[in-house]
Amino acid sequence: MAKRVSVDKWLFTVTLLLVFIGLVMVFSASAVMAKERFGSPYGFLLRQLAWAGAGLVAMVVVMNIPYAKFRRPSVVFTFLGVTCLLLIAVFLFRDSHNTHRWIKFGVFSFQPSELTKPALILYLAYFLETRWQQIADWRHVLLPAAAPTILLALLIVKEPDLGTAIACTAISAAVLFVAGMNMRYLGYALVGSLLPLYFLVVRVPWRWARVQAFLDPFKDPQGKGFHVIQSMIAVSTGGLTGLGLMEGKQKLFYLPEPHTDFIYAVTAEELGLWGSVLVVALFAIFLYRGIRVALRIEDIFGRFLATGITAMVVVQALFNISVVLAMMPAKGIPLPFISYGGSSLFITLASVGVLLNISQQTD
Repeated sequence: MAKRVSVDKWLFTVTLLLVFIGLVMVFSASAVMAKERFGSPYGFLLRQLAWAGAGLVAMVVVMNIPYAKFRRPSVVFTFLGVTCLLLIAVFLFRDSHNTHRWIKFGVFSFQPSELTKPALILYLAYFLETRWQQIADWRHVLLPAAAPTILLALLIVKEPDLGTAIACTAISAAVLFVAGMNMRYLGYALVGSLLPLYFLVVRVPWRWARVQAFLDPFKDPQGKGFHVIQSMIAVSTGGLTGLGLMEGKQKLFYLPEPHTDFIYAVTAEELGLWGSVLVVALFAIFLYRGIRVALRIEDIFGRFLATGITAMVVVQALFNISVVLAMMPAKGIPLPFISYGGSSLFITLASVGVLLNISQQTD
């Protein structure tokens, strides 16, 4: 184990800044909607603030727990098993908008798929720590490493939530790549996924409608392409400096879920190019510092953990921003730290706590 040093201040500061920006933008994007639903413009903000406070406490607590304690088989397989059971249990609860993504107890709701990402990262780091040098053995190493990802991704697709399933596979692929997986296996996986994706996308009307809207939103501007066009209008009207905080127009019942999936569009409209570039720059710094931690830690388990957690944050940010900028079909993936959503924010902050602890063990 490397000598303990101070926590990575860049990672810590960037995380706090992203959470702060998220709280500000959640309030701005949701105030009108919250006034209608709860009778107060602070409804969504107060909930997000509570989750942010709990998440930051969890981050600080986990930051002071040696990450090596998570190496224990009892921790790894219990976490993976509980995640799998929760993904099955979610189908026992009443659906919401024809999906089974939430476990709800009164006012408390939780999205089990958010647990899948750290659970897979922890499993891969544990499994590959002593086997990465045999990563070319697809039967005894690569297949057992990928099996939990395939299983949990299938459960998430069943919810249905194809976007999160794709994000999970991308995160796992990042860890496997750092472990030395030959890129031809990634090619085989991509080819093998073409037929399932055909049935999951082309043969599912509402998903295919999203793809068509992405390819040509102006073909049906009042229907399939409406949300894509409204997102582009929000981004383009912001200019360099934006319309000003709380002054955005597209969030007023034009953008779908302006406080969640399309919060970056509200950010671009109200804070302009400089504000939206600042958000991207913060995620770029997070990526750089996360990679730096992974490269500087000598412990293989810590390296894979750092890689996975960094990929978890950056992959989701890339997907979300790409959707807002009409560079990718809509996927329903939140912008880490910024989008409204308690379970996502809490789990992401707790995971960053692990990354910050690893940063203390680098050379």
